[in-house]
Amino acid sequence: MTLTPNRLSADRLSADRLSADGLATDGLATDGLTSEADVEAFVVQRYGAGAQAVEAALCCPVDYDPRFLAVIPQEVLDRDYGCGDPSTHLREGETVLDLGSGGGKIAFIAAQVVGATGRVIGVDMTDEMLGLARAAAPEVASAIGFDNVEFRKGKIQDMRLDVAASEAFLAEHPVSDFAGLTAYEAFGQQQRAERPLIADASVDAVVSNCVLNLVAHEQKTSLFAEIFRVLRRGGRAVISDIVSDVEVPPQLRADAELWSGCISGAYQEEAFLQAFTDAGFYGVTLDKRDGAPWQVVEGIEFRSVTVVAYKGKQGPCMDHGQAVVLKGPFSSVVDDDDHVYKRGVPTAVCTKTFDILSKAPYAGMFELLEPAEPVDPSTAPVFDCAPPTAAATPVPGGSARRQVAGLVSASGTAGCC
Repeated sequence: MTLTPNRLSADRLSADRLSADGLATDGLATDGLTSEADVEAFVVQRYGAGAQAVEAALCCPVDYDPRFLAVIPQEVLDRDYGCGDPSTHLREGETVLDLGSGGGKIAFIAAQVVGATGRVIGVDMTDEMLGLARAAAPEVASAIGFDNVEFRKGKIQDMRLDVAASEAFLAEHPVSDFAGLTAYEAFGQQQRAERPLIADASVDAVVSNCVLNLVAHEQKTSLFAEIFRVLRRGGRAVISDIVSDVEVPPQLRADAELWSGCISGAYQEEAFLQAFTDAGFYGVTLDKRDGAPWQVVEGIEFRSVTVVAYKGKQGPCMDHGQAVVLKGPFSSVVDDDDHVYKRGVPTAVCTKTFDILSKAPYAGMFELLEPAEPVDPSTAPVFDCAPPTAAATPVPGGSARRQVAGLVSASGTAGCC
């Protein structure tokens, strides 16, 4: 699909509310954003309105599988404000978390992909969107023959907090003095510890569709940490969002219209990818990048991307006598831990790296070499996983990088060395 970008100035966006392009926000407060609370309040306000009346300029054109759309009520489809389709990376039987689930479109698609043995949880902060999604859920369940979707109220940058439970507590125990505040804080601490909205390591995949950019800039590090926290080891994040070709300047970030319109809260493209790495993910992959920008504002290009990233490289490095050989076509590659693999050259790796390189997104890139005699995991030595140039001192209990002669491929054929 070829997109024709809207080329706009910030002044026009703010002054005209983009009425000609569909960004009508009549009745909403449009003062400048000066705090995290301002960002959250305006986003909730605007998307609450978007749940009641279609706001076309809040989304990019996206092609979805029509088989999955057939069972979703039209009012949900009309009020979908996304920029990609992360559901294409899901598998049957998985537990999926949809961040900023809105009216439920991606959640309902995901429900069909993961099937009756899977589960989908949508998290959103906007009551009107939650109402739309919850009202549609029985109709979708009836059409597909099973009910595997639920929607919870919460902040995606703080998914230990159960917002609905907090609201219920405050309704019963209004805070009018310091003692009341202390009681509420104690409730919150207990709720987060004992009954988090989303538990640690509880989902196989986290998806999101044009939502991360709406979170306040100061809270985005916490947002990525939360995505990492809730994923199981071996799980993955599949995030579709809007990014910019250069850093968005402060004066545009302060514009409420641009922020809530999925524009000025965008990550700069390279910084977006780095945020996954900084949070602890590996195998960060730019799965889709629109060639044409969706919008161009004051010379800055804003476009849709989909990124896939994996959790599971943390933990000890043990030596099971394994190695890998890069098949090509590149002469050499460097992984997220600065390990260098040269084409055709057997490289000793720890068993954790060996396992990672045997799976997505690396599957098929390496010949996997095992020792002729398997190593007993209970007696395996520590593997020095630091890159050779960075290994100033040996790892205690480990040894220098071993020779790899005599290994056999995991498929059972003789090794190449």
